[in-house]
Parts: sequence; C-alpha cells; structure tokens
Amino acid sequence: MLRKPIVVLALVTAGGFGAWQMRAADAGDKGNRKARAAESAETIREAEEVLKASVTALDRGIPKELLERAECIGLFPGVKKGAFVIGGEYGHGVFTCRKEDGTMGAPALFTVGGGSIGWQFGGKQVDVVMLIMNKDGVRRLLQDKFTLGGEVAAVAGPVGRTAQAATDAQMHAEILSWSHARGVFLGASFKGTVIKPDMPATEALYGQPLTATEILIAEHVAPPEQAKKLVETATESARRSTS
Repeated sequence: MLRKPIVVLALVTAGGFGAWQMRAADAGDKGNRKARAAESAETIREAEEVLKASVTALDRGIPKELLERAECIGLFPGVKKGAFVIGGEYGHGVFTCRKEDGTMGAPALFTVGGGSIGWQFGGKQVDVVMLIMNKDGVRRLLQDKFTLGGEVAAVAGPVGRTAQAATDAQMHAEILSWSHARGVFLGASFKGTVIKPDMPATEALYGQPLTATEILIAEHVAPPEQAKKLVETATESARRSTS
C-alpha cells in the first residue's frame, strides 16, 4: 500500500530536479552570452586602437591613400603566434565596410587562423590589418570562409606616408595586409590564412543572429553602442577626398 506514494514522491522529486537543471542550464547560457558579448566589445575596442595606430605611425604606418581606396577594413588585435598552427586557437577581429554614402558601416566579427604569419618581429603576438581593395575582395569576405593566397589574391601592403612606392601587384591585389608590433607596421601576405565570420560573437554583440552580408552590405543594421567609436574612427581614417 505504500508503494504508490513512494512512486509519486519519486516522480515529483525527479521533476523538480529536472526543472532545476533547466534553470541552471539557462543561467549558464545567459552567462556565456554575456561573457562572449563582453569579449566582442573588448575586441572592437582594441581594434579601434590598432586602426588609430595605423594612421599615426607616420613613416611606418599604412598609407592614407590606401585607406581611402579600401572597400573594407579588417582589424585583428593581438593575434598570438601560437594561433597560426594546425588545430590551434585563432585570433579574433572585425571588418567594417564602406556604405553607399562613403562612410564606414557597422562591424561584423571574424576569426583568423591557419597558415603562416611570418613573424618579422620575433614576438609572441602581433596586430593584423587587412584592407579589401575592390568588389571582388568584398564578395570573398561574404563567403563562409576564404583563404589568403589561395582563392584570394592577397599581398603585403606598402608602408609610409604615401602609396607611391607600391608595386603593380600591390595596386591590383584584392587584399593588402600588414602586421603591427612595437609601434611598427610591416607588410605581410599571410598566405594560407583562413578568414571566416564569427557567428557566435556577432550574435552576442548584436543580440540576434546576423550574417556578415546583413551587417556589412545591406546597411540596415545600425552599429551597437560598443562599436560606434570604431565606426567613427574608421570613417574619419578612410574618408575619401571630395575634390
């Protein structure tokens, strides 16, 4: 006669434990999203610092004419040397692309990994800057992933006050790229490096799932508060002459 109450009690206890597990899992998911959003905001903040350094480095910076010509700017702060090995971690960064009115738009987050970075400085980490110079390069950016030096023509960019010393290959490349450490920018081709959208980080930043196309090309997505300063700096740095 006591079996039924014991069974009922067991079921109630199991149900309560299951509900607790669901609440704990939900709390964990919220915590993970919050942490990822904070990491994305920090990546954007550091990316803006890298961009500012690129235009203030004078004789060892990225030529402003190239920033003015660029369709998109990619910024990957603090990419670790160990990131560029098979199966290793990879760096995180952002791309912002030019809108129809000439200003730079809301950023999408990306990852970078694989290949060889060419560690000119002998250090353990560098900042990476990429300029997408034409519409073909933009189309590559919107793919699920692309490889520099593979399907994409990417070469080391020139440094200095002007782009007059750039070679023909540099002036016709889809992507120009640089590494930056110890206050110095150097051209680096990053052959074999894989670039792809970081969908979880982008969703955490914007609070909803968005594709790179929706953010970078469609122009109907406004930059979140954490990214407004980066967009302002990118717009000012890459502003095209009206003359």
